[in-house]
Amino acid sequence: MLLYFFYFLTALYVLICILLYFFQERLIFFPQKLAVDHTFHFNGEFEEKFFQVDDETTIHALHFFSENPKGVILYFHGNAGSLDDWGEVADDFVKMDYDVLISDFRGFGKSTGEMSEASFNQDAQMLYDFLLEKYDAQKISIFGRSLGTGVAVDLASKNKAERLILETPFANFADLAQSRFKIFPVKALLKFDFSNKDKMEKVDCPIHIFHGTNDEVIPYNHAIKLESVLKQGSTFTTIKFGNHNNLFTFEEYWTKIKAILK
Repeated sequence: MLLYFFYFLTALYVLICILLYFFQERLIFFPQKLAVDHTFHFNGEFEEKFFQVDDETTIHALHFFSENPKGVILYFHGNAGSLDDWGEVADDFVKMDYDVLISDFRGFGKSTGEMSEASFNQDAQMLYDFLLEKYDAQKISIFGRSLGTGVAVDLASKNKAERLILETPFANFADLAQSRFKIFPVKALLKFDFSNKDKMEKVDCPIHIFHGTNDEVIPYNHAIKLESVLKQGSTFTTIKFGNHNNLFTFEEYWTKIKAILK
């Protein structure tokens, strides 16, 4: 009887591993889909941009404009929602005299295509190259939020930028995922790595990190691991009692953001 129970547990374990591999995108990403004719309602001047990657892939973005831009912020958002919500982050930066380009990842909003770490990074490079046609590289700030920090760090490690800003980053996505499913070989199953710490060593521009001590999604100790690779001119801002989704409600957060963007 015990032998049959062991076989059952083994089969169940293997089944769960198979499900984790083939359905991991559903555990990681929570996109909101938008109709192609969906209308956005945001403050200020902006325009929709559609980037045709191939026959099956289109990346949708919103380009916000300030009257006298000091530069532009290329913003990569988190693992849920769509530009219908994330577009709101642009308003504060526009008020600081920055243009903003923010896109939806593949499968989010009006963007289409197959999700993969390589494709996310490829799309980010395409957006950066688009901005280079309009802005000097030293006027481009790369901003990553949560999962978007993985894309932002990769892009900054391969290109010139004025600065890299990371809000609630992880040191390594595989380590973060493994901590959630400790009894399963997540690192061997995971299709996404986003090794922020290793790639940050290749970033030449100043890096500015923001993380809350009460972050329940990406623990604060992940950000601490990144502090060791920060170079001269970089900053690390701890928001006491801040969690994963409320750093923008703290005065200290905006005081530091304004100081960084000058």
